[in-house]
Order: sequence, then C-alpha cells, then structure tokens
Amino acid sequence: MIVGVPREVKDHEYRVGMIPAGVKALVMDGHTVLIEKDAGAGSGILDQEYVEVGARIVAEADEVWSASDMVVKVKEPIAVEYSRLREQQVLFTYLHLAPLPELTDVLLEKRVTGIAYETITDRKGYLPLLTPMSEVAGRMAVQVGAYYLQRPYGGRGTLLSGVPGVPPGDVVIIGGGIVGLNAAKIALGLGARVTILETSVGRMQELDNMFHGRVVTIASNHHNLISGMRRADILVGAVLIPGRSAPKLVTREDLREMKPRSVIVDVAVDQGGCFETTHPTTHSDPVYEVDGVLHYCVANMPGAVPRTSTFALVNATLPYTLALASKGVSQAVSEDPGLLAGVNTHAGHITCKPVAESQNRFHKTFESLD
Repeated sequence: MIVGVPREVKDHEYRVGMIPAGVKALVMDGHTVLIEKDAGAGSGILDQEYVEVGARIVAEADEVWSASDMVVKVKEPIAVEYSRLREQQVLFTYLHLAPLPELTDVLLEKRVTGIAYETITDRKGYLPLLTPMSEVAGRMAVQVGAYYLQRPYGGRGTLLSGVPGVPPGDVVIIGGGIVGLNAAKIALGLGARVTILETSVGRMQELDNMFHGRVVTIASNHHNLISGMRRADILVGAVLIPGRSAPKLVTREDLREMKPRSVIVDVAVDQGGCFETTHPTTHSDPVYEVDGVLHYCVANMPGAVPRTSTFALVNATLPYTLALASKGVSQAVSEDPGLLAGVNTHAGHITCKPVAESQNRFHKTFESLD
C-alpha cells in the first residue's frame, strides 16, 4: 500500500501523522511511504530522518494525496484540502464529524473511507487513540487558563497558588474522564483548590482514591454546576460522548453566575463544546469574551506542544496504521471490532451511528456495505 503523510495546514498545527519509527515499520512490511516536504518540521523531525528509514519526500501536497491509497493525518481536512481527497481513499485521522456536516458531505460524495482516531475502542471499551491527546489537552487546559487569568491578558489577576495570607484560586472541572483527571493533576501541582463535577459515583470514588481526598468530587447536576461556576476562577469543560456532539451543559444565562474576568477552557470544542457560548478559536486568536468571561476554545490545543503530542499520538496510532496497510480495511476491521468502531464513513454512507444521530442523518453498518 502507498501511505501518504501530508503536512498539516490547520492554523498553528505543528503535529505530523507519522514519526521515523513508524515509517521504518511500514517500509519493513513492504509499504511505500510518501512524506510531504517539511511535514515533520514543526515537531522537530527533519526530512532526512524520514529518508534514512525509507520514506520518499514529496514536494507538493497534491502529489501526496493523489498518489496515496491511505492518507494518515492528525487533524480533519479543512476546506483547502477537500479537493485533494480522492475517490475511495482511506483517510486515517481525527475527524470529529458530529459538528462538521460540510466535511461529512465531502467524504460521502467522494466515497472516502474515513476512519476516526477518536471513535476507535480497545477491548475494555476505552478510546486508546483519543487518550494521549486528551492527556495533553487536559494538562494544557489549566496551564493556558492560568495564563489568561493574568490581568494583562484579560483575566481577574489571580495567582492560582495564592501566597501566604491570600487564598489560592479555584479550578472547577466538568467531567472526570481523561481530560478532567489530567487537568486536576496540573491544577493541584499549581496549588489551586480543585473541584471535579462527575455523573458517575464509581468514577468519583476512583478520583477520590487517586488524589487521596485532595480533590473535591461533586455529583454533576445543574444546582451543583451553578455553585461551582460561582466560585471558579478557571472552569474547564471536559465532557465527551464518543462520536456525538458534546452536551451543552452551560447556557449563556448560567454564564452570568461566574465572576467577572474568570476563564473558561472548553476542551470539548472539537465536538461542538459543552458551553452554549463556545465557538472554535485558533492559536492565532485563542480567546474571546462573553458577558465578562474569557473563553479559550482552541480546537487543536495539543498542536501547541507538537514534539510531545506527535510522538504520543503516533505511539498509539501506529499499530492500527500497520494493520490497515497490511491487511486492508475490510480484513483489519473484521479482525478488530474496536477498529471497526472507528469507521465513520464508507462507500458514500455514514457508518458511525453517533455521528449520524448528531447530524440527524441515516447510517448504515460497515458490514452491510462491504
């Protein structure tokens, strides 16, 4: 199979879909790997490093897309890339299709087999390809929140750690999954008071044990959410429903309960966000203000730390890339139900039920189309 790795073109997206170790593994399995020139530069990977393990460097993105049977990326294609998608191509990347009907239409029209990192599951039902970037985004959420909490950048002027005689700031996290767990780790490390709102009693027990009671866990309901919002200096949205649009848990009216110049970080923005006032931003223009509350809603947060993110991501994606390249999609997904769950589009149809339901469309199973 010819596997293509284009340079990412989303705003300030410096990650790349393949590392040299992955290229070597693919080449050893008999595949051809095309890397767009300077695709890895943002992650500190030189073209020569790819060449040394058997990749071929291609000067233009169009050539990578047109020649490849499978394109391996990091982020979903944006408008400038739509015309590069080829009929019946395999696209392996984060897709986050639920809030993106326009991209969905393109994939269906071109009969692309779109396999989304974020809906692949493992034997325990976890999301192994979403986990590494959720870890990064969760840790970054408090870091960027603390930055924008500074007065010169629009915030309240609160130091999360406090100082002797002055209490620390409050970080309130909606959701106790991977993002919430990692956000709590960093917030605690910075000396903040940390609260996690979570719906699962079992998960609250796990978090209480993990943090030895240093994090307050509270049942997530509207009453408790409003209470948390009133004291939050940083409010982190960390709610995920695999494949679906994120639930809108905070309305604009609710937002008025927050302290002036407090900061919201919506890590769920890729799936539409869990605040009514969320809209995607970029690293070039990351924050905006609504009713006196700063919103940080960058849709590719881990792209700001690409060296860490690229290697963490490809460590997780490579086994699946190898399976798809060596066995083909049909055999690979027939042998791995978790990989089958990653197939979002195929043969002109949506094959992921949560995506279809989020867009009020019909879906068909992959098996019925193959």
